Amino acid sequence: MLAKGEIAALSGAGDDARFFQISAPVQPGNSGGALVNAAGNVVGIVSAKLDAATALAASGALPENVNYAVKSSLLLSFLESVPDVANKLKPANTKEEKFQDVVKQAQDAAVLVY
Repeated sequence: MLAKGEIAALSGAGDDARFFQISAPVQPGNSGGALVNAAGNVVGIVSAKLDAATALAASGALPENVNYAVKSSLLLSFLESVPDVANKLKPANTKEEKFQDVVKQAQDAAVLVY
């Protein structure tokens, strides 16, 4: 799935600094998907969706697009410790790319993990 969204908060539920709160729609099965910025850099991995029914019961308000991604900075040290992966990591891109180019790069980099 590919969707545009924004980082809505620099921390997750309970101010957990390991996560971003994101506004991009998340559907079942999206967990593990890359969250990329306008330059095509992976900045997070989609990890959770706020349970709307629980939030409604607790607050009386129905949340819309409250989702979470693990920050890539937490994952990078793990990836760098795996030699076969570390050798394939690319330096961060510093210039903004066309949306369709970012989409193509993300699709080319995605692999199914069992």
